[in-house]
Amino acid sequence: MKREQIIRAIAGTFILISVVLAATVNINWLWFTAFVGANLLQSSITKWCLMDDILRKVFKIKA
Repeated sequence: MKREQIIRAIAGTFILISVVLAATVNINWLWFTAFVGANLLQSSITKWCLMDDILRKVFKIKA
């Protein structure tokens, strides 16, 4: 899997988990969904993604 695919999979997983948590535990979990969405939007505009930096550092991948 490429890094971009991994980032999309992580973002999608975070969104699905937070929606389930909002429906079953507490509606405030939707703030996490909004945070992930805002980061995706910011990433599309600035071409910088925090999750990409984290993955590179954790797995010691060069750009």
